[in-house]
Amino acid sequence: MVDFKAIETFMWVVTLGSFRGAAQKLNTTQPAISQRIAQLEHEVGVRLLQRDRRMVLPTPSGRQMMVYAEKLIGLRSEMLAAVGDRSAMRGVLRLGVAETIVHTWLSQLVKSVNRTYPNLSLEIEVDITSNLRTRLLAQEIELAFLLGPITAPTVSNRVLCDYPVGFLASPSLGLGQRRLTVHDLAKFPMITFPRKTPPYELVRSLFNRPDLPPMRLHASASIATVVHMAIEGLGIAVIPTAIVESEMADGRLQLLSTNLQMPLLTFAASWLTSPDTVAVERVAELAANLAQGSTVIDAPLQARH
Repeated sequence: MVDFKAIETFMWVVTLGSFRGAAQKLNTTQPAISQRIAQLEHEVGVRLLQRDRRMVLPTPSGRQMMVYAEKLIGLRSEMLAAVGDRSAMRGVLRLGVAETIVHTWLSQLVKSVNRTYPNLSLEIEVDITSNLRTRLLAQEIELAFLLGPITAPTVSNRVLCDYPVGFLASPSLGLGQRRLTVHDLAKFPMITFPRKTPPYELVRSLFNRPDLPPMRLHASASIATVVHMAIEGLGIAVIPTAIVESEMADGRLQLLSTNLQMPLLTFAASWLTSPDTVAVERVAELAANLAQGSTVIDAPLQARH
């Protein structure tokens, strides 16, 4: 009788193109993967995989087998989602997160996952969007919360939330009493997200102009550092206002009124399309409910009078 674990192993070997990748995905060893494939080929009586120097590919029989393997894995996932209890969702989910999410609702998500799926663990890594995208496509993480959505045929997305971006400064700079132009702002250093991020590129395009003073743009991958520098009066932070609600409430930072329109930052949950993504989709659903429940989408705050 064909073993279900062998079918799952076969699907991941084909999907990832290697025994090593399947072993990492299934948290086992390459010899164990080889043994399961050999068992499966013995059971069905045909060769399912062909191996070359770079990757493993399905034979014609293997391609046919893959169609049924995906259906079986998908049906199992649907069954568990429909009739299984929450404690049946177990294992480790590798989650990549943009730092804006860390400073807004990530802790609420962890609490929600702990409460809803007590046997599911999150392995969380924080990085910029470009790196998270690369790691997701390389199968190094299974779910990413990033600036998105990702446009790729193998990726599924769910929009999480939009955040307005504001120009924020310490009251010590004396900029909170009037509406500021780009020429007013350009007299001060700008502090924002690191290179290769949309906010950095946008700020750079706004202030890298011949009619303005030489641009001074400080970039950091640490939002805590950006906020601290702004509080110390070292420049104007260009970041989502949701990150610094407490700093604005206690007067350490002011939201400046400007004539610049900054686009909203849209965050999405992204994962690789696969028949076996129930845990990923459930966590993405929890994240969407939290994000949309804790944010108010509105016009950019700095445009208000």
